[in-house]
Amino acid sequence: MKVFAVDYGDSRIGLAASDMLGIIASPIGTVRSQGMRLDADMLAAKAKELGADIILLGLPLNMDGSIGERAEKTQKLGLVLSKISGLKVEYMDERLTTVSAERALDEAGMRYDKRKKVVDTISAQIILQTYLDKNKFKE
Repeated sequence: MKVFAVDYGDSRIGLAASDMLGIIASPIGTVRSQGMRLDADMLAAKAKELGADIILLGLPLNMDGSIGERAEKTQKLGLVLSKISGLKVEYMDERLTTVSAERALDEAGMRYDKRKKVVDTISAQIILQTYLDKNKFKE
């Protein structure tokens, strides 16, 4: 089962995908957001191109676990994506994934100006790997 993961932001969207066995998450890039409908069309096309079975959206919950404005936007995107792609859309709590991605890139010695270009795809990879690890024993 192949999973396509999305870290949906206002300006940038991080992308990651699993291998066919659903074991390893790999970053596949970052794209600029162009508005929800255009983003949904692009993400649905990318999911199809990758042969994804599931689209996983990082859900940016508030630190207390409540759903705020950003999480509501993500859920709206999920509804649109589900309709136009025909794929199951799932959500994964993404609290602190950007912090983890920043820390990993900092520890790897990557300069800030270069980190900014890849932090969203690394966040998507972290979201996806967490999802894969959490679900690997459910089958």
